[in-house]
Amino acid sequence: MTAATHKIEDLREKLRHHEYLYYVLDAPEISDAEYDSLMRELQALEEAHPELVTEDSPTRRVGGKPREGFVKVAHSRPMLSLDNALNEAELRDFDRRVRDLLGDESFAYVAELKLDGLSLAAHYRRGQFAHAITRGDGTVGEDVTENARTIRSMPLRLKDKQHDYEVRGEVVMNLRAFEKLNADRDEAGLPRFANPRNAAAGGLRVLDPSITASRQLEFFTYFLWADGAPAFGSQWAALEALHKMGFKVNSHRRLCPDVDALLAFCREWEEKRDSLPFEIDGVVAKVDSVEQQDRLGWTSKAPRWAIAFKFPARQAETVVEDIGVQVGRTGALTPVAHLRPVNVSGVTVSRASLHNEDEIERLGLQIGDRVVVERSGDVIPKVISVVKHGSDRRPFHMPSRCPVCGTEVVRAEGEAASRCLNTNCPARLKESILHFSARGVMDIDGLGEALVNQLVDSGLVKNVADLYDLTLEDLLKLERMGQKSAQKLLDNIEASRHRTLPRILNGLGIPFVGERTAQILAETFGDLDKIAEADEEKLQQAEEVGPKVARSIRRFFAQKTNENLVKRLRLKLISFKFEVKRKGSVLRGLTFVLTGTLLSLSREEAKEKIESAGGKVTGSVSKKTSYVVAGEEAGSKLDKAKELGVKVIGEADLIQMIG
Repeated sequence: MTAATHKIEDLREKLRHHEYLYYVLDAPEISDAEYDSLMRELQALEEAHPELVTEDSPTRRVGGKPREGFVKVAHSRPMLSLDNALNEAELRDFDRRVRDLLGDESFAYVAELKLDGLSLAAHYRRGQFAHAITRGDGTVGEDVTENARTIRSMPLRLKDKQHDYEVRGEVVMNLRAFEKLNADRDEAGLPRFANPRNAAAGGLRVLDPSITASRQLEFFTYFLWADGAPAFGSQWAALEALHKMGFKVNSHRRLCPDVDALLAFCREWEEKRDSLPFEIDGVVAKVDSVEQQDRLGWTSKAPRWAIAFKFPARQAETVVEDIGVQVGRTGALTPVAHLRPVNVSGVTVSRASLHNEDEIERLGLQIGDRVVVERSGDVIPKVISVVKHGSDRRPFHMPSRCPVCGTEVVRAEGEAASRCLNTNCPARLKESILHFSARGVMDIDGLGEALVNQLVDSGLVKNVADLYDLTLEDLLKLERMGQKSAQKLLDNIEASRHRTLPRILNGLGIPFVGERTAQILAETFGDLDKIAEADEEKLQQAEEVGPKVARSIRRFFAQKTNENLVKRLRLKLISFKFEVKRKGSVLRGLTFVLTGTLLSLSREEAKEKIESAGGKVTGSVSKKTSYVVAGEEAGSKLDKAKELGVKVIGEADLIQMIG
């Protein structure tokens, strides 16, 4: 084993260990910055030694361009749905049927929380993650392998290489990630997701794996097969084994000796469901013994040995006493209903989001109306419908000026949100700083919510440019800030001066300008000043920038406060310029898929060369694929190319085409 091989394997093992601690056990041992440092070191070594790159490397979780569709794949055995028990009587009926079929035999139930997500089957061949299939219709699902690879709690390699495993589980989005996603969509003028399940399902089935990665999905497992058969004789043993294998398994489970114990577990979690960081809608009960499961059998739709006990809906009626307004990071004004306090699922609710003016109009809601309110975990409650008009009802009007700073409020044509245009608005500032400093934006590690609150409340930071004026003396005056932590934060702020123009653009928080649009603008104009000076027509010359985005950019830079912010940042940051790499045209109109290990190029180098020559690289083979570039140990993509009649070429052919 060469020194490079040894170092690469050592880094991979460290990264896998820390991924397991962070994403499975929720018990990280190192900071995000230390993890990123290890990842960058591994990426550099793999780029220097492309022959050592493997598909199970932590660097391979996210890669490739958006695919053009999903391939249908048959399940190894049906993924059946479960029958439901909606109350205690129906659960006892289920227990009676099981006892009737098993006679005098003793048996136990495994009680597991019913996660509200999307079912997924993950396959491992001799320890390597091979592919992942959605439930679909239960018989045939969709191959979402590249998207599933981005889920950090999905191991890419198992220590046990003696068997082929199939692991089934539920893909979910935790409530914190869901709340942030919807807040971002509100501020971008995009429609909200109705619930975490919809957001998780959409994230897993989106065509671009990078979007899946951004959703922060989690994979909780509940079934395990080895070489096509149950791996253990009991469900409880399978759950324990999944945990030891490195999979995420819901820790809230119980082995119940009878239906009374099972009902006690159901009642307990119906009361405690709001304490969880993810959505559940009931409890799944399964007969523990696999041998007894086989004898109990299945109906045409569901197993006879399992059932889902569903919790009742969490809704209540109350009166809207007033409607206030909250201001978010991008200045979006969100109307919030002030409710007559009502108990919903054991929690007193007094406020509920109304999202925007269009939603209020859709509901036909006015102040004084009686409404149905629904609560979903830690997510702010929402008004579902109006059930009775109030006798003294009055309409809500969005204020013409920001209720916090007094700046003019604007609702652009075609947008759902009304916005305060003042970047330095105190209501926007804290969220703006958190966005500006986030990983993938300006990447200022250490600027967490508690510290940002102190910096703003103390007056040390009045806009993001003030971060670059902070001194060691300033930071040491703050609570729980020691010399070492303060200096590390200053070093991270200093390092952020070297970020590229796309990151700076993203960090400014211009409505509708996220990571991708910022990259396109930087590549098109090459200079922040040119973007700031461009009119709407010129801005629309950039790919994917339409009238709505162009208007938003113009409004942003037309504001005096934003103009001053950019001037100050110009003094703090090294450059607002961006070196634009011009693309060739020899491969224009051609789409490539890469598979296997190339001899002289890494995957990223090959992609860059193809794209620089005007071609496209996608992650899956379809009839629209022009060429599949096959290296050593090419996998299923090569088989797919042959099946569809797509032309297969080698690395030498590709280099010759590029010239």
